[in-house]
Amino acid sequence: MEEVGVGESGTGASDADAFLYEHDVCEWDGEAGWVPPRPDAVALVLEAADLEAVLAAQRFARVDDLRLEALDDVTRFGGGSRELVMRSLRLELASALRVTESAAGMMLARAESLVHSYPSVLESLSHAGVTVRHAEILVDDLDVLDPDLAARLVGRALGLAESLPVGSFRRALRRLIDRETAPTLTERHEAAVRGRRIVVEPVGDSMAWVHALVPSVEAHAIYTRVTQQAVVIRDHDRGSTRGGSPEGSGERSLDEIRADVFCDLLIDGVVAQHPEGARGIQATVVVTVPALALLGVEGVTDPAEVEGVGPIPIETARQLAGNASGWMRVLTHPETGAVVSVGRTRYRPPPELVKLVKWRADRCMGPGCGKPASQCQIDHTIAWEHGGETSVTNTAPLCQGHHTVKHHGGWQITHLDDGSLEWVSPHGRRYVVQPERHLPTFYPHAA
Repeated sequence: MEEVGVGESGTGASDADAFLYEHDVCEWDGEAGWVPPRPDAVALVLEAADLEAVLAAQRFARVDDLRLEALDDVTRFGGGSRELVMRSLRLELASALRVTESAAGMMLARAESLVHSYPSVLESLSHAGVTVRHAEILVDDLDVLDPDLAARLVGRALGLAESLPVGSFRRALRRLIDRETAPTLTERHEAAVRGRRIVVEPVGDSMAWVHALVPSVEAHAIYTRVTQQAVVIRDHDRGSTRGGSPEGSGERSLDEIRADVFCDLLIDGVVAQHPEGARGIQATVVVTVPALALLGVEGVTDPAEVEGVGPIPIETARQLAGNASGWMRVLTHPETGAVVSVGRTRYRPPPELVKLVKWRADRCMGPGCGKPASQCQIDHTIAWEHGGETSVTNTAPLCQGHHTVKHHGGWQITHLDDGSLEWVSPHGRRYVVQPERHLPTFYPHAA
């Protein structure tokens, strides 16, 4: 039998064992032998991260099973086209997980790709070989490529994902893709241009980012023009206030002036090259202002609200309500906080009813939807042809997508007494969407 040397610790352990023992990495029990190392705080975090990856792999697999089940049983989703089934399924998944439909759609797309196009990546994720973020970046970047090219690159991409941190992996993967696709840059740019769009991202404090995905040349041209105009305005402002600024005023920074010029050009600007019907369009926003706050009554703290945005400072609301012709002003009752209801019985809602219904909801009444009501259609919950009335108790704003899903996606919708909409999904799950505001209840005056 091979002898075990005795180290300086005198425990029968080797020098290396003694070092580990002295540094509290492992313990040595004279009778039982080695005691498993005690995990430190970092090891516990890593263990949780590995479990997250393993569970994410299972979630992707189950999400794809859900997709395949839905496509196999289209009758449950209204028997419509594949596109309509997927739209209804996105709504169901988003409502169940309490995420946006965009996030649910991304989850479905990534799950399909991992299961059917990149099973080796899903396998690595299931063993915590890569993180969830590595897998998402890999799928997102490879899915936009030609399928044959993506299949050729997935092995090398996975190797990078398993060996590099997320930031380094993203850059390395982009370099790998750029080397392989350099000959097709023109074609890829033409395809990318078709994805141009503008997105608004709220950030709080009555502020929001406006993200514009446009070609790089146009983006730099926009920035250059706005900057040049901002510089001229800044120099003019400095010249007009030379010798001392008026009390209480502050000089705007170049960034502030740039933002102001950007808004002025887009809100008030006219482009001669646009069709005549487009040149006269002005921005229209709904602002709800408590009447007493508008009048400046002390002690009234209720905020003003902008449709689809939220609270804004009352001073800003006073300026808008008093000066801007493009704003629809809704003055709320000082006690009930609501306007008086209008009721009609014809099919097409009159303008007064449209304003009231959209004001009450503030946004699309589809589950989880945040599209402003001003951009929605007024839908009869009980169809007109089925005896439904054109009234505030049977109409609600729905965006085009949720309007389509309501009628053709296998959902059942009920208008509740408090103005809420009850949506019952193809799987029988119930979701209640409440309006942002409620109408007052009036009772006859007692004799």
